[in-house]
Amino acid sequence: MNDLVREHTALDDSDLEWLHLLVSEWQLLSDLSFADLVLWVPTRDGTRYVSVAQMRPNTGPTSYQDDMVGHLVPRGRRPLLDAALDEGRIVREGDPEWREEVPVRVESIPVRRDGRVLGVINRNTNLLTVRTPSRLELTYLQSASDLAQMIAAGSFPFPAEQVDMDASPRAGDGLVRLDADGVVQYASPNALSAYHRLGLATDLVGQHLGEATAELAPARGPVDEALVKLASGWAPREFEVEGGDGVIQLRSIPLKPKGVHTGSLVLLRDVTELRRRERELITKDATIREIHHRVKNNLQTVAALLRLQARRMDSESAREALEEAVRRVGSIAIVHETLSQTLDERVEFDEIADRVLSMVAEISPGRVIPRRSGRFGELTAVVATPLSMVLTELLQNALEHGFGPGESGTVDVTASRGRELLTITVQDDGRGLPPGFDAQLTGNLGLQIVRTLVVSELSGTFDMVPAPERGTRVILELPLEA
Repeated sequence: MNDLVREHTALDDSDLEWLHLLVSEWQLLSDLSFADLVLWVPTRDGTRYVSVAQMRPNTGPTSYQDDMVGHLVPRGRRPLLDAALDEGRIVREGDPEWREEVPVRVESIPVRRDGRVLGVINRNTNLLTVRTPSRLELTYLQSASDLAQMIAAGSFPFPAEQVDMDASPRAGDGLVRLDADGVVQYASPNALSAYHRLGLATDLVGQHLGEATAELAPARGPVDEALVKLASGWAPREFEVEGGDGVIQLRSIPLKPKGVHTGSLVLLRDVTELRRRERELITKDATIREIHHRVKNNLQTVAALLRLQARRMDSESAREALEEAVRRVGSIAIVHETLSQTLDERVEFDEIADRVLSMVAEISPGRVIPRRSGRFGELTAVVATPLSMVLTELLQNALEHGFGPGESGTVDVTASRGRELLTITVQDDGRGLPPGFDAQLTGNLGLQIVRTLVVSELSGTFDMVPAPERGTRVILELPLEA
């Protein structure tokens, strides 16, 4: 719609925003009318109309088999469009049109904003299935007529009310028609069923909807007064009511077809099962986060025990082995700590990488400086946990074996994330690899852990080669799908 309006018409951005607001709401008008809607806007030179939006009803057959958006028609070919645009009134005159042997009644509704007519909505009703209307259909049609008059007067839609139409109740979910005092004139079967689930034991017709709703909801003191007003339809609002065994979502639409409040429409939907599932998911999320928190605490306890044991070892090699184990356990604990603070099983790995760098840097404080560049991005828990261990082992290996006692230097960790591949480079400027070294066959326990995790757990590749100038470069390539 943006492209069509800007290419063919003289409407400004504020006018276009009004049309967007109208189109976000007009599914309701289409459903209540049992009719197709097509929005026509005059072109910049005033000689033609361009159709910029179209809506088909959920409550009846369509009048258009083809998409009308983008069609241009000259002024004069459709007299109802001309009359609605020029006179600023709803035009219903004329005989039905015949389209592919289907009679179609056409009405034109001017779209007004701030006293100007921006365009015209053509309401097209398929008359092939017309029958004697029921009470529900009569209520729908009367409500549609009131909304059409409000559109023509520029009082609908409501600019201050931003509604998520995907989540908002629709006419078929449940509809209640109120008079000017908030008393129910008609309630659809779905609406009545929803109120019965709240605990209503009688019919809704004849009752004051606000008072009846407040009685069914748990007592909340002053909140009841606000609930009475909201459910009475005095203001365009969307809200929820919980009572008995149910939860219903309501949306009130004041009707002012001639500038005077004559009643209201209340659309409602039974969202009991939806809210129950949401509560279950929230409970499960909280449980999962608590599990991660407890795993992190347990791992930190294990690390503390290993650290205590290391301090009591007489053998230097045994002490170093236990300290390596402490760092391995710590890297896993970092991942679980991060997962305990998120709502899903995904983490921003850059934060984890920085914490791993800080932890491993404690091996040689101030002597060798680890640095990170690039971005790992968001990773799943099944990738983040082994990758944190891999990064710990590579950094630990570089610090311990790349530099001798008293030597200084840097270890750079670089992450490059593509659409399908995450490439990680760990490069130091230390002494380099010994002659004949093969990373796929030789190496200490740390490199064996790296090979196993990269190939088996992460479905990636691992290589260790001499750096271009000095030191060692490790290259990891991990498929993001894995």
